[in-house]
Amino acid sequence: MPGLPQTRPFSRLPELRFEWQFACFARVHMSLFKRTPKATATVTYVSASGNKREVAVPVGSSIMEGAVSNGIDGIVAECSGACMCATCHVYVDEAFLPRLEPIAEEEEEMLSNAFAQRKPNSRLGCQVRITEALNGLVVCTPEAQH
Repeated sequence: MPGLPQTRPFSRLPELRFEWQFACFARVHMSLFKRTPKATATVTYVSASGNKREVAVPVGSSIMEGAVSNGIDGIVAECSGACMCATCHVYVDEAFLPRLEPIAEEEEEMLSNAFAQRKPNSRLGCQVRITEALNGLVVCTPEAQH
């Protein structure tokens, strides 16, 4: 017929089907894409020179992960948290020591080989998981890790 556009009746069907599937998926699963804020605890990292930096560290992360992800100097983390190097050695504020899990045998062994002087409040940052009870934690880094 002259004057009418020449279209095939169902030419857009695959495109429309995809749009419909996406709309249904989005409606049902949008809650998966909503970011809910993770609980955090404030940790203050104090360098050997006395510089302080307060950081919100997600609960469940380690002291070492919080330092590395926020560019804290003084925590090297050569083994990325595998408890194999002691380059995340920190001195934990003594007020928080009772709130920490006991030192495991592997951590004890690595601390005995740490470059910096071992103290009664020495811990490996990779082995201390942040909990809500540790909100306000203060850790000091030694002068050198290796």
